[in-house]
Amino acid sequence: MILSGEYHHNDRLHFEMLCLEGAQAGLSWETVLKKRSNYKKLFADFDPVKVSKFTDEKLEKILLDPGIIRNRLKVFSVRQNAIAFLKIQKEYKSFDKYIWGFVNHKSIKNKRKNLKEVPTNTKESDLISSDLKKRGMKFIGSTIIYAYMQAVGLVNDHITSCFKY
Repeated sequence: MILSGEYHHNDRLHFEMLCLEGAQAGLSWETVLKKRSNYKKLFADFDPVKVSKFTDEKLEKILLDPGIIRNRLKVFSVRQNAIAFLKIQKEYKSFDKYIWGFVNHKSIKNKRKNLKEVPTNTKESDLISSDLKKRGMKFIGSTIIYAYMQAVGLVNDHITSCFKY
């Protein structure tokens, strides 16, 4: 799912996509998308300020909800990632400026002929993942970050025969 237009330049939506990609680790994207509305409801519409203030008790309650992927590490990582996200926003004035800086503020447009050519990670996703880990984020390995990059338009991996290419 590549977000279009200004959608992918919205910090709250960056946070949402990071959270959902992290929840997806080891599962299908379809599974996460079916639960997206529940995540939005339980995680304050992915408002990082609100999520950063969630208590352990609130996260424990969220873990009981069958409408999400009930993995303790993934659920608790959302709060940790919100805290790190806010620090990045403060340092760079927006998360968008920070993340797009890794691709020189221009989408990487690959010329893949078929889906087999699409990698699961790249040097850019390795670099972003490493930097986010240093900043305290969890569930943001290189493969997760590459999927996030595709989702928010940092990279265009539509095959050349695709109408979206």
